[in-house]
Amino acid sequence: MPGRHVTDRQKRLFMQFRKTYPAAIAAAKAGFSPATAYRLEKDPRLPSQKKAPRGRRRPDPLENIWDSEVVPMLKAAPSLRPIGVFEELRRRHPDMSPGMRRTLERRIRTWRAVHGPEQEVIFRQEHPPGRMGLSDFSDMRDLGVSIASEPLDHRLYHFRLPFSGFESAHVVLGGESFVALAEGLQNALWTLGGAPQQHRSDSLSAAFRNLDDDAQEDLTRRYEALCAHYGMTPTRNNLGVSHENGSIESAHGHIKRALEDELLLRGSRDFDDLSAWRRFVDELIGRRNARNAARIDLERAALKELPARKTSDYEEARVTVTSSSAFTLRKVFYSVPSRLIGHKLLVRLYDDRLDVFQGTTHLFTLRRGRSGPNGRHGHVVDYRHVIRSLRRKPMALLNLVYREQLFPRRTYAKAFDALLAEVGEKPACRTMVGLLALAHERACEAELAHAIDAELNAGRLPDLAALSQRFAPKTAAAPKVVVALPALAVYDAIASVAGEAA
Repeated sequence: MPGRHVTDRQKRLFMQFRKTYPAAIAAAKAGFSPATAYRLEKDPRLPSQKKAPRGRRRPDPLENIWDSEVVPMLKAAPSLRPIGVFEELRRRHPDMSPGMRRTLERRIRTWRAVHGPEQEVIFRQEHPPGRMGLSDFSDMRDLGVSIASEPLDHRLYHFRLPFSGFESAHVVLGGESFVALAEGLQNALWTLGGAPQQHRSDSLSAAFRNLDDDAQEDLTRRYEALCAHYGMTPTRNNLGVSHENGSIESAHGHIKRALEDELLLRGSRDFDDLSAWRRFVDELIGRRNARNAARIDLERAALKELPARKTSDYEEARVTVTSSSAFTLRKVFYSVPSRLIGHKLLVRLYDDRLDVFQGTTHLFTLRRGRSGPNGRHGHVVDYRHVIRSLRRKPMALLNLVYREQLFPRRTYAKAFDALLAEVGEKPACRTMVGLLALAHERACEAELAHAIDAELNAGRLPDLAALSQRFAPKTAAAPKVVVALPALAVYDAIASVAGEAA
């Protein structure tokens, strides 16, 4: 056809047909004119072999510096980024145009394809159903989630089956510890309804990286025992080689982006409590698993059966309650009722809580605290545990080590600061201790905080007497009960009737 170049394929067809047909017929079968056929017969080369190499249309802007400056830099530092080379060239040659950056990047990319170092090869793997489950942790602070307006520093434990894409996520308040791994992994397996043949994780390496040899061996034994309980073979990827866990590393980014989208649609990143945030994460994971329901059902058939019960997902420690009505565990000070002073208690540490036992009797559950930065001790204090003793010694509040943690709400701390500034130390301590006692005895901590906040916003100090009267139990008048006594003749009548019946 006019205006169309003859291709190599057409030339080959023409030469094939020319063996049995005249030039005009062979040309028609190949799709070009007889004149083109006679011209092609005189030149045996293919059309692609006749094209002259395309030359440059403008001078090479890197001609004077490429071999003398750029190539030596690339050879001396193979990992040097193109932007780094460009900035160095601009420093050496201030007159270099900023528009040469893309030209330099393309030239470096082409040079490295021919002369660059060998790169690491990623070998794609097949994952048969029921063979492997993977665990890892992901830092979630960049999502900006808060609980009751307080920023939440937390991680997400993530479990995934690479064949079916089944996922499970658990909000972790501490670090990448064995307790967090054990709790998250067991929750995932019991949600799934089975266990894979192998379990791979790098979290334990992070958990005991800086511990001594005895602690490492202890964690390793516990991890192996956990996997043995479910019949899984424990494996870990090489330290620092994250792509060996690629089937879950890439899924981290998908979950974080999905959570970011859901938070944007929600319009707020603040949740009333930790349970609400956990439900939010669980709902997202549930929807993701629903999309893979068919493959998950297929893989369930290849999983091992679960044991009769879960194994322990906590650590145990024994503590002694001191005269401060508290014990210290993992650099955290925990208050307990004063009746336990001098007693030895058994404590089970979970990721987010402590279960406290006296012998085999469960006493109560405490929120788990974390030590502060630079190894500073943390405090988990309940004012109800010490309020009776504090009423007898109100001035102890002034310089109390855990005074800020003693106040159950921020409003109480603000009230104490206002009292100190206006009435002095002794009256302030007495009033503040009285307010805490009122909150405890009348079970009105939240309502009292609102009342105190209203007084402070109005520019007034909280009046203990007025608030005590306001939250005093309402007394009701005793009902007047009138008892009408029947006449004695009634009993005689009843007796006579009973005698006749007999």
